[in-house]
Formats: sequence, C-alpha cells, structure tokens
Amino acid sequence: MKGKLTRREYASIASMLFGLFFGAGNLIFPVHMGQMAGSNMIPAVIGLLITGVGMPLLAVTALGMSRSSGVYQLSGTVSKKYGAFFSCLLYLTIGPFFAIPRLAATSFTVGIERFFPENGQIALWIFSLVFFAVTLALSLRPGKILTWVGLILNPVFLVFLGILVVVAAIHPAAQIWEVAPEGDYVSQAFFTGFLEGYNTMDVLAGLAFGIVVVQVIRDRGVQEPEQVAKSTMLAGVFSCILMALIYIAVTVVGTQSRGFVATSDNGGIALAQIAEHYLGTVGYWVLAVTVTAACLKTAVGLVTSCAEAFTVIFPKGPKYRVWAIIFVAVAFLIATMGLTAITQWSLPILMFLYPLAITLILLTLLGRFFNHDRAVYISVTALTLVASLYDLMKTLPEEIRTSWHLNGIIDAVGNTLPLAKLGLAWICPAALGLVIGLVIHAVKTKKA
Repeated sequence: MKGKLTRREYASIASMLFGLFFGAGNLIFPVHMGQMAGSNMIPAVIGLLITGVGMPLLAVTALGMSRSSGVYQLSGTVSKKYGAFFSCLLYLTIGPFFAIPRLAATSFTVGIERFFPENGQIALWIFSLVFFAVTLALSLRPGKILTWVGLILNPVFLVFLGILVVVAAIHPAAQIWEVAPEGDYVSQAFFTGFLEGYNTMDVLAGLAFGIVVVQVIRDRGVQEPEQVAKSTMLAGVFSCILMALIYIAVTVVGTQSRGFVATSDNGGIALAQIAEHYLGTVGYWVLAVTVTAACLKTAVGLVTSCAEAFTVIFPKGPKYRVWAIIFVAVAFLIATMGLTAITQWSLPILMFLYPLAITLILLTLLGRFFNHDRAVYISVTALTLVASLYDLMKTLPEEIRTSWHLNGIIDAVGNTLPLAKLGLAWICPAALGLVIGLVIHAVKTKKA
C-alpha cells in the first residue's frame, strides 16, 4: 500500500478516463453544433462545456468524495428501490440499449459506410460483428483496461484527430464571425449548446466510469479513502481539461467548414466532408481510423462498467463474464438498426435521465450543508422526476405523441412551467424540492 500515485500513474489514469469519455459522439455533436451556431459559437460552446465537461467532472468528483462504490450506492441515498431503478436505467442507456450500439453504428456510418455504397446493410452486420468481437475480447480482461485504453487506443485516437484538426486550422475556410447562425442557435445559442451536451451522455458516463477509476487507483496500491478521492478528482480534472480543448477545436473546425459546405444533416456527414476537403482520399482513411478508435475504446469502458455494475446490483445473478457477453450481444442486435433509429430513441431517455443525474450529483457535492438528510434527496428527486417525464414526452417521435394523445398535455405544461420550452422544465421543480427538503431538515434539526 502506498500514499499517493506517481505523476506517470496520474497521467495514465487521466488518459484512460479521457479515453473512456471521449467517443465518436463527442466529435459528431460539437462539429455539427459549430456549423449551426456560426458567429454565436462562443455562447453555444460555453453551454456545451457545462453539460459536456463540467458536469461529468462533477460526477467523477461526487463519486470520489462520497467514497461510494458506484452509482448504485450513490443513488441509493434516496432509497434502495430508487437506487436500483436509476442505476439499471442509467447503465442500460449508456450500455447495451443506446450508447454501445451507437458507437458501432457511428463508426460504420462515419468511417466505413462510404466504402460499401451498394451493400450497406450487409456491411453493417459484418462490421458490427467484428467491432463487438474485439470489444468483448478486451472487456473480458478488465484488469487490462488501463493498458488498452490509456496507453494504446487513446494515443492512436489523438494522433489521427490531431492530423485533421491541425490541417483545418492551418487552412481555415471561413472566419467565425462571418458565419450566420441557424435554427435555435440564432436566439438561444447558450441553452441549445447546453442541451447538446446531453447527447454526449458524459454525465451518465461519469457516474458509471467513476467505479472503474476508483478500482484502477486502488489496484495501484492507494487504499486510503481520502487519498483515493483526491486521486479520482485530480485524474478527472486533467481528463476534462483535455476534453474541453478538443471540444473547442472541433467546434471551430465545424464553424469554419461553412466556408466550403452547407450545414449538414448531422455531424457525421460534416466530419466526412471536412476530411475530404482538407485531406482528399487520405482523409477518408484518417476519419475511419479516428472514429473507429474513438468508439472502440469507449465501448470497452462501457461494457466493463456495465458488467461490473450489474454484478453489484444483482449479487445473486450472473457473473461478470456472463453480463459482458449479454450486453455485447444485445448491443450488436440494436446496432444493426442503424444510427438514425438509435439516435431518435435515445433522446427522450436522455431528457429524462439527465436532470435526475445532475440533481443527484449536486446533492452529493453539497450534502454536507444539510448532513445528507435523506428528506432533501427525496423531495428534490421526486419533483425532478415528475418534471423530467414532461421532457421525455416532449422529445418522443411525433407519431408516438399523436397516437398516445400526449400533445395536449405537452402544450399545457409547456405554457405553464417556466423554462419548459427551453428543454429545462426540471429546474424550477428541482429548486422547489430543495426548498421543501431544507425546510423539513430545519424542522427536524430544531426538534432534535
């Protein structure tokens, strides 16, 4: 046992954490945001950095400070049943249902599909099979995750991404202030960028990856709880600084790309067009390697985290290896549906989960001011959950909202609840829940 990590170990763990966080989705959404935001890029980036960098850092910090073994124990502060519900939904969202399949589908759509224009569906099946076979092989040896992600896959990803960013920076196609913003970025750039950060899923991933980071730190001989918490926070700071720099760089590249191409339907198309413009045919291969490496390293981290979490949540259930195989198999089947379908169905779940995750993180960090009174956790979580259901319904596909007759409810709530039309319907109910919880805590304290 030792007192603290060496500088080299800090760097390796920070690199691993960055590699787990930063997948292809973290490239796709900022570059598309840059194209849309145009001259309003700065407030949009600030909004993105809050939910895409700041909140994930707070998530890792919360796990370190709470000394909990993971999100299951952390969310169990509300109640054991809620902890199981929230943890399962979180891990299934960032795991086999959405995030992991999206990694394979994104890799194929952005980096591989153009090489097989005539046999796209067959190629998707074959690519997904290979992608998940490699993912499973690496995930079945979780003790090697620091080596695979921090020391091998992550440097490969950064080298190829650096090639694209540097070439684009040397030859900018447009000045940022000359690019006209589009859509919601015209009048609500900050809030739109804030919500764009939801798509990265990094707040949810921060709660999930915390257990991986803590375990790696302990495996390096650091066992003192206070030092483990400190090491976790420092690794999070280093990784999030790197994430922020890349977000800014990729967003700038996206904005400047408007000088030679119109706004694309999504960031994947934009990346392909940017790579072709600056690097020609070579750009296709650079993009393919960059995106596939980014997705593969994140997929390994997600499968590892999800499998380890479910062994804790269901101690009498399957073992780690079985969970890993199940998650990879489910993710493979969903990935074959294609990127568009996965993205369409993930947004409502994210709009529901993110407010619950954000409030849990903030309550954990500020809990010492009210002695982590369970009443405060319950009141904030209950009102946030109700408001999050509105955001979930609002982002369901139009045909679902119509067939379930939800439009009337959505309009009524949207016209009544503050900030609802900005996608932040949960903020005022969460604040009200905090006030109620603090009042209950004060009354209990006075009686005691």
